[in-house]
Amino acid sequence: MSAPGPEQPVLTIQGLVKAFAGHLSLGRTSVLRGLDLEVRRGEVYGFIGANGAGKTTTIKIVTGLVTADAGQVTLLGQPATRPAARRRLGYLPEQPNFYGYLTGREFLRFQARLAGVPPGERGAAVERLLSEVGMASRADRPIRKCSKGMLQRLGIAQALLGGPELLILDEPMSGLDPAGRRDVRDLILAQRERGTTVFFSSHILSDAEVLCDRVGILESGRLALEGTLDEVLGRRSPSWEVTALGATPAGWNGAEGWQVTARRGDRLLIRVEGDEALARLLERLRQQGATLHSVTPHRHTLEERFLDVVGRGTEAT
Repeated sequence: MSAPGPEQPVLTIQGLVKAFAGHLSLGRTSVLRGLDLEVRRGEVYGFIGANGAGKTTTIKIVTGLVTADAGQVTLLGQPATRPAARRRLGYLPEQPNFYGYLTGREFLRFQARLAGVPPGERGAAVERLLSEVGMASRADRPIRKCSKGMLQRLGIAQALLGGPELLILDEPMSGLDPAGRRDVRDLILAQRERGTTVFFSSHILSDAEVLCDRVGILESGRLALEGTLDEVLGRRSPSWEVTALGATPAGWNGAEGWQVTARRGDRLLIRVEGDEALARLLERLRQQGATLHSVTPHRHTLEERFLDVVGRGTEAT
């Protein structure tokens, strides 16, 4: 089967079902209950859900580490069970466990051999990736002495060896400090700029909101909600946050459609519900001779939307 065309999904999951034996083999616990999912070429897709929702199980099935009970997975135009499909896949597991006695450079050279990088190109490929992930100056340190952030950088570098068409990252931000999360976000965005498709799981929703072209929310073993951020966050009655200097709020009682939420000196932060109320407030401020500092629209965050979906449980499916 040929490689997927520009309009053909890079990853398609249909009716995926997986259950595991329960504690002491008493019954089975269903993790995936008919999961359907599609990842398009060139996008960053965020696979989000609570811990234990089945994100890692899904990724392990896609990468061939776990066998599904039912369902189909198509990877880069081929059944995911075919080794030829997985050769064009880069993968970083949730908890990478590297050989601690190797240095970062030695580890990547070893991985380059496994990835099939030609012998004459391995050295240059390793050095380029070490520089790209910010590990060039620390590449000769034994891996057992590397921090969590350094391990994530090495893990992403090994996943990029061989120039994969699809990059799968399982919880790449987990355990990182803010600087490390920023660096990993930059690495993911750089891959999108190169045309690489990125599929990553996360429960850190602020990162997903910054990075993703589309997101899918996993709940109760199924995809509860999927779409672009605009589609997922949806439209709501418009609300605004207005900052003004020198306004006189005496007599404002909330019936006008706005409310002062913070005050420092002569600076007011005002929450406004609706376009008509905003127009009335701006006219009132003009009449008072107040100085308008900012007018900022407010919308749902991905965290708010996620909690809404998870809170509704199976009703969201």
